[in-house]
Amino acid sequence: MRKLMGVRGRVLSPRRVNMERRNNKVVGNRLSRTCRWTAPLVGAVLLVVTVLTSGCGGQQAEPQAQGQAQGRGAQQGAGAGRGRGGGGQAVPVVAEKAVLKNMPIDVTAIGTVEAYASVSVRAQVSGPLLEARFEEGDFVRKGQTLFIIDSRPYVTELERARAALARDKAVAANNRSQAARYEKLLAEGVVAAQQVDTFLSAAEAAEATVASDEAAIRQAQLNLDYCTIAAPIEGYTGKIMVEPGNLVRASDAALVVINQINPIYVNFAVPQQHLADIKRYMGQSRLRVTAAMPNDTAPAEQGTLTFVDNAVDPSTGTIRLRAAFQNGRNRLWPGLFVNAMLRLSERPNTLVVAAQAISTNQNGQYVYVVKADNTVESRPVVTGITIEGQTIIQDGLTAGETVVVDGQLRLVPGSRAEITNRAAEDVPTPPSSAAVGTNSAGTAGQGPGRGAGRGQGQ
Repeated sequence: MRKLMGVRGRVLSPRRVNMERRNNKVVGNRLSRTCRWTAPLVGAVLLVVTVLTSGCGGQQAEPQAQGQAQGRGAQQGAGAGRGRGGGGQAVPVVAEKAVLKNMPIDVTAIGTVEAYASVSVRAQVSGPLLEARFEEGDFVRKGQTLFIIDSRPYVTELERARAALARDKAVAANNRSQAARYEKLLAEGVVAAQQVDTFLSAAEAAEATVASDEAAIRQAQLNLDYCTIAAPIEGYTGKIMVEPGNLVRASDAALVVINQINPIYVNFAVPQQHLADIKRYMGQSRLRVTAAMPNDTAPAEQGTLTFVDNAVDPSTGTIRLRAAFQNGRNRLWPGLFVNAMLRLSERPNTLVVAAQAISTNQNGQYVYVVKADNTVESRPVVTGITIEGQTIIQDGLTAGETVVVDGQLRLVPGSRAEITNRAAEDVPTPPSSAAVGTNSAGTAGQGPGRGAGRGQGQ
């Protein structure tokens, strides 16, 4: 039997050789089983790694492709913008011109409407209130009967006064005749002078009593007249405070209040710094005042300034004014709050623009001016007051320049503007298609669309 050599050159016995073979066979079987379940796992891991690698590569490739496409689109858009020759597509705006006009010098304030006359109707005699001959809120004329008070006690008093007058007149007549007889007897020397004096004084006392009775009759007649209460002024009645059937007295509260509103007053206060101008212009002419109700589209009521208070309120630094209005349409009502505007004078040849044209940034106020080539320029301006939607420009503009009044948010200095309103004939016109077509080859391709008409080009 052959002898085999070991690993280190030793000679192995046959028994040792058989043991080595068995061990190698066992180890080989184990390795084969391990490989059977390990190989699929390794393959799956390799597959996942491959998929992930390919996916990441695709995601990286897609933004690159999109970026390249956007770059090409931007280049094409820039080429188109350069082809129009105006810094990109024109922005549609609304523009108006700065103009010279006479601007009023006004003082505005919040005013309150006050009745021209307000009367509290009260009872002047006591008695049961029988009836009211009007409805609450009615318009009543001066002298119109409003209330009736029970007059029977006053009729009786009048009759008693008349009876007393008749009695005292008879007594006075008798005393006067006796005094006349005794005067004749005194002239004949029949009676003493003292007796004549007694009859004369009695006659004079009786005549005084008659005069008192006549006054009592007049008072009784007056009380009887007071039982019928008439309107002292014309105007609108308020709520009836005492209903018929109640007992009224002269000391009671008002039965009703009447407000006269034709004409009517508007009271308002202005800062004290306007007092000098108001006094100066009042000496030249009557100053006009307008009163408009908030959120009312109807024309404002017209009136005139009638009163300037004789003192400035030290707590507020204002002076109280009053204007009178005819109020023919009864639009002004007592207690109503109105926007009062006092017109002092007019400022001639004042440069103004629409108030919407004024914009504000950190540097101050500015406007966008449309130049002859239809590009816009940001122009700083100094503004004054705004009256009826028109702002006074003190510096920064000249008359006739075109300013943007709508669409400023989409503009930057140098932008091209397309003026959509053509109210002014001298608004700058965009370049024609022929002029645009001579700029470049790209512009020539757009020439027909721009030159044929603004509606088709846009």
